[in-house]
Amino acid sequence: MRERTKPRTDPIAEFFAELGRRGHEPLLAKAKGSARFDIAAGKRTERWRLTIDRGDLRVSRQNAGADCVLRVDRPTFERAVKGKLNLMAAALRGELTMVGDARLLVLLQRLFPRPSRRRR
Repeated sequence: MRERTKPRTDPIAEFFAELGRRGHEPLLAKAKGSARFDIAAGKRTERWRLTIDRGDLRVSRQNAGADCVLRVDRPTFERAVKGKLNLMAAALRGELTMVGDARLLVLLQRLFPRPSRRRR
């Protein structure tokens, strides 16, 4: 009898699918803009585009211009979507690069799980 294993899920795809299902985010009710996430995995770059219109969220795989473009490697972004990394802190450490409206990055952080505090 073969043991069934769970299919491996993609935390990044799940994160963006959840944002798309959410539809409206009250924390971004005053925000308007677009962000493109360029997520590098070796020679391959995966692109996700998020449009915010007064809290209404739209997610696509469109490779189009955006107000804010984040470039990050896949393992780093996976840590962010799992709540193990703050995007702004990662940008300050050089773990990701951002081009465009930095204010949007501050607002985008609200969509990510909060990193848990570590006890010393």
